[in-house]
Amino acid sequence: MAQSGQSHGHMDIQGQRDTYSGFLSASLWCGGLVIQGVALLTLAFAIGSGWWAGLAAFVVIGAALGLLFRMSGVYWAVQIALWIVLAIGGVVVPALAGLMG
Repeated sequence: MAQSGQSHGHMDIQGQRDTYSGFLSASLWCGGLVIQGVALLTLAFAIGSGWWAGLAAFVVIGAALGLLFRMSGVYWAVQIALWIVLAIGGVVVPALAGLMG
Protein backbone atom coordinates (compact mmCIF):
# COMPACT_ATOMS: atom_id res chain seq x y z
CA MET A 1 0.00 0.00 0.00
CA ALA A 2 1.39 3.39 -0.96
CA GLN A 3 1.96 6.00 1.72
CA SER A 4 0.73 9.53 1.03
CA GLY A 5 2.89 12.51 1.94
CA GLN A 6 0.15 14.20 3.99
CA SER A 7 -1.20 13.20 7.36
CA HIS A 8 -4.93 13.36 8.11
CA GLY A 9 -6.36 16.47 9.78
CA HIS A 10 -3.62 18.91 8.76
CA MET A 11 -5.14 20.46 5.64
CA ASP A 12 -5.20 24.25 5.36
CA ILE A 13 -8.89 25.19 5.44
CA GLN A 14 -8.59 28.95 5.88
CA GLY A 15 -10.25 29.56 2.51
CA GLN A 16 -13.24 27.45 3.51
CA ARG A 17 -13.47 29.20 6.89
CA ASP A 18 -13.45 32.63 5.23
CA THR A 19 -16.12 31.56 2.73
CA TYR A 20 -18.37 30.17 5.47
CA SER A 21 -17.90 33.28 7.59
CA GLY A 22 -18.79 35.48 4.63
CA PHE A 23 -21.87 33.38 3.90
CA LEU A 24 -23.06 33.68 7.50
CA SER A 25 -22.49 37.44 7.52
CA ALA A 26 -24.36 37.89 4.23
CA SER A 27 -27.21 35.73 5.53
CA LEU A 28 -27.47 37.83 8.70
CA TRP A 29 -27.42 41.07 6.71
CA CYS A 30 -30.06 39.94 4.21
CA GLY A 31 -32.28 38.22 6.74
CA GLY A 32 -32.07 41.17 9.10
CA LEU A 33 -32.94 43.67 6.38
CA VAL A 34 -35.92 41.56 5.29
CA ILE A 35 -37.19 41.35 8.88
CA GLN A 36 -36.66 45.10 9.36
CA GLY A 37 -38.45 45.93 6.12
CA VAL A 38 -41.41 43.68 6.90
CA ALA A 39 -41.74 45.20 10.39
CA LEU A 40 -41.54 48.75 9.01
CA LEU A 41 -44.09 48.21 6.26
CA THR A 42 -46.43 46.16 8.45
CA LEU A 43 -46.57 48.77 11.20
CA ALA A 44 -46.70 51.73 8.82
CA PHE A 45 -49.28 50.49 6.32
CA ALA A 46 -50.97 47.21 7.26
CA ILE A 47 -51.68 47.94 10.92
CA GLY A 48 -51.84 51.69 10.48
CA SER A 49 -49.62 52.58 13.43
CA GLY A 50 -47.81 55.13 11.31
CA TRP A 51 -44.40 55.60 9.79
CA TRP A 52 -42.66 56.56 13.03
CA ALA A 53 -43.75 53.40 14.85
CA GLY A 54 -42.49 51.35 11.92
CA LEU A 55 -39.21 53.26 11.89
CA ALA A 56 -38.83 52.69 15.63
CA ALA A 57 -39.26 48.94 15.09
CA PHE A 58 -36.75 49.11 12.21
CA VAL A 59 -34.18 50.79 14.47
CA VAL A 60 -34.76 48.44 17.41
CA ILE A 61 -34.44 45.30 15.26
CA GLY A 62 -31.31 46.60 13.52
CA ALA A 63 -29.65 47.58 16.79
CA ALA A 64 -30.57 44.27 18.43
CA LEU A 65 -29.11 42.25 15.55
CA GLY A 66 -25.96 44.36 15.53
CA LEU A 67 -25.39 43.97 19.25
CA LEU A 68 -26.44 40.33 19.47
CA PHE A 69 -24.17 39.16 16.65
CA ARG A 70 -21.39 41.74 17.22
CA MET A 71 -21.60 43.05 13.66
CA SER A 72 -18.79 45.06 12.08
CA GLY A 73 -18.51 48.79 11.71
CA VAL A 74 -19.73 48.57 8.12
CA TYR A 75 -23.01 47.09 9.37
CA TRP A 76 -23.47 49.98 11.80
CA ALA A 77 -22.64 52.55 9.10
CA VAL A 78 -25.23 51.05 6.76
CA GLN A 79 -27.83 50.87 9.54
CA ILE A 80 -27.31 54.50 10.57
CA ALA A 81 -27.48 55.61 6.94
CA LEU A 82 -30.76 53.71 6.48
CA TRP A 83 -32.18 55.21 9.68
CA ILE A 84 -31.33 58.73 8.51
CA VAL A 85 -32.71 58.21 5.00
CA LEU A 86 -35.94 56.68 6.32
CA ALA A 87 -36.35 59.50 8.87
CA ILE A 88 -35.85 62.13 6.17
CA GLY A 89 -38.37 60.28 4.01
CA GLY A 90 -40.81 60.29 6.91
CA VAL A 91 -40.62 64.08 7.00
CA VAL A 92 -40.38 64.91 3.28
CA VAL A 93 -43.06 62.61 1.86
CA PRO A 94 -45.91 63.88 4.09
CA ALA A 95 -44.80 67.47 3.41
CA LEU A 96 -44.95 66.86 -0.34
CA ALA A 97 -48.30 65.09 0.01
CA GLY A 98 -49.63 68.12 1.89
CA LEU A 99 -48.57 70.38 -0.96
CA MET A 100 -50.36 68.21 -3.49
CA GLY A 101 -53.67 67.89 -1.71
